[in-house]
Amino acid sequence: MKALFIGGTGTISAAIVRRLAEDPMWEVWLLNRGNRKDAVPEGVHEIICDISDEATAAEELAGMEFDVVSDFIAFTKDQAERDYRLFNGKTKQFMFISSASAYHKPAAGYVITEGTTLANPHWEYSRNKIAIEEFLMEKYRNEGFPVTIIRPSHTYDERNIPLGVHGKKGFYQVIKRMMDGKPVIIQGDGSSLWTVTFNTDFATGYVGLMGNPHAIGEAFQITGDESLTWDQIYATIADALGVELHAVHVSSEFLSALGDPYGFDFEGSLIGDKAVSVVFDNTKLKRAVPTMETRVSFAKGVRIALDYVLSHPECQVEDPEFDAWCDRVIETLEESKKTFLSKK
Repeated sequence: MKALFIGGTGTISAAIVRRLAEDPMWEVWLLNRGNRKDAVPEGVHEIICDISDEATAAEELAGMEFDVVSDFIAFTKDQAERDYRLFNGKTKQFMFISSASAYHKPAAGYVITEGTTLANPHWEYSRNKIAIEEFLMEKYRNEGFPVTIIRPSHTYDERNIPLGVHGKKGFYQVIKRMMDGKPVIIQGDGSSLWTVTFNTDFATGYVGLMGNPHAIGEAFQITGDESLTWDQIYATIADALGVELHAVHVSSEFLSALGDPYGFDFEGSLIGDKAVSVVFDNTKLKRAVPTMETRVSFAKGVRIALDYVLSHPECQVEDPEFDAWCDRVIETLEESKKTFLSKK
């Protein structure tokens, strides 16, 4: 069978590509700009092309057909329309990576299924994913375009540490604060539930849906089965680092208000996503893919990630602006407490 991945070297897709590259049943192709050659396994075919240049992409793909095409880098409806033009009639299955953040925030109940309403007034990213889903499903209903919708939640790999509050340069500054004994900010009171999934576990569910006739015209969420509070997530990271966790709990609304002038989109990433408890019911996925299971617990996965990050300096990207912002937020809260108590 022949599969094409648009992208194919990111956090989620790289694990899938590695797995398929070891499977003699699959012939694997990547279409991307060729910026991460080190992430491409031996035997994988490459089409070096920027898919946003639709005319060039069409030339490169001329005469090619695939059993499965997967797009990991479509974020707006016009990009999905481009994919439809490029692959309609040229693939037996088109798999689109949406997002579990598309589910209504907050949902009527904390247990999420594929039938949970899609609506997110707090995050444009999520609204764009919803618009793509609606466009592709309309093409399936009216024209038979063979789409499968995939909704990941918080998926990570050896190069990433799942966190709630971080700056524009990623997670590392929070890890550094922990190692330096400084307090770190956790949104809310730390008790809301969250689900994190290691990318190799995600790959099990995804590969099981590839070429699966039960997946055509359907949406599936792919997550692990382990749900943790944010306090547990941060405590597990601190334990893996061998340090004491100094947590400061701050309301998501307060973080959003203070972060906005600095370009930190906490309304979207927190109020529109991580501030809300979610537990995923993966019954539908497991019916279609009976081999799906959680093999990498967070306690194990975070140690894999920390071992990699702390031994690879290129992953240790410091963020002085975010570090100073955290100090100011925490200092402001402490001063507010002192002021209030002094007026008793």
